[in-house]
Amino acid sequence: MDLTFPRPGEDDTMSSDSAVVYVVDDDEAVRDSLKVLLESVDLQCRTYGSATEFLEDHDADQHSCLVADIRMPGMSGLDLQDELNRRASTIPILFITGHGDVPMAVDAMKSGALDFIQKPFRDQDLLDRIHQALERDDERREDNRETAEIRDRVARLTGRETEVMHRVVKGQANKVIAHDLGVSQRTVEIHRARVMQKMGARSLAELVRMAGKLPD
Repeated sequence: MDLTFPRPGEDDTMSSDSAVVYVVDDDEAVRDSLKVLLESVDLQCRTYGSATEFLEDHDADQHSCLVADIRMPGMSGLDLQDELNRRASTIPILFITGHGDVPMAVDAMKSGALDFIQKPFRDQDLLDRIHQALERDDERREDNRETAEIRDRVARLTGRETEVMHRVVKGQANKVIAHDLGVSQRTVEIHRARVMQKMGARSLAELVRMAGKLPD
C-alpha cells in the first residue's frame, strides 16, 4: 500500500461528481490514519491541518462531506461551522469529539451539523456515518439540479402562462381563472395546456410539486 500523503488540498484530478471526504484535524497522525482508512474503501480524501487551509481550498460545488475535529487551535470546528453557515454552505458536517466535547457537539447539530462521533470510535461506525453524509449531499445536489431545471422551464412561460400556472396550482378552476383574467374559459384551457407542456408536467399533482420548489 502506498502510504505517501499529499500536502493539504493536493489530490488526483477528479470530477465535481466524484465524492470527496474532507478531513480537517490539527493532528497529523489522525489525518494520515483517516486518509488510509477512507482510501481503503475507495473514498477520495483531502486532508487539512487547519480550518483556514480547508476554507481556502473548499469547492462548494464539489460532491462531498466534511469530517472535522471539534477542538482545534485557532479556528475551532465550531468556528468553521459558523463560517460555512455564513457562506450558506450545505456541506454535511461530521464532528470528531472527545468525551467532554459532547455538549458542544450537540449544540453543533442544532446549528446544522449532521452528526458527531466520539473518540475512540470504530472505523466502521465512522465509515457508516460518512456514507450517510455523502448520500445526504447527493440528495441535496439532485434537488438543486431539479430546482434549477424547474426555474428554466418557468422562464420559458409567457407572462400570462405564468399567471395561469400560479392560479392553477392554488386550486382555482378554469372558470374562475377566466372570470378573474377577463378571458374566455377556452383561452384559459389553452394556456393551461401550454403550461403543462412547457413544464413537462404529466399531471396537476406534478405541476403543484414543481411549483412548491420555487420561492414564493
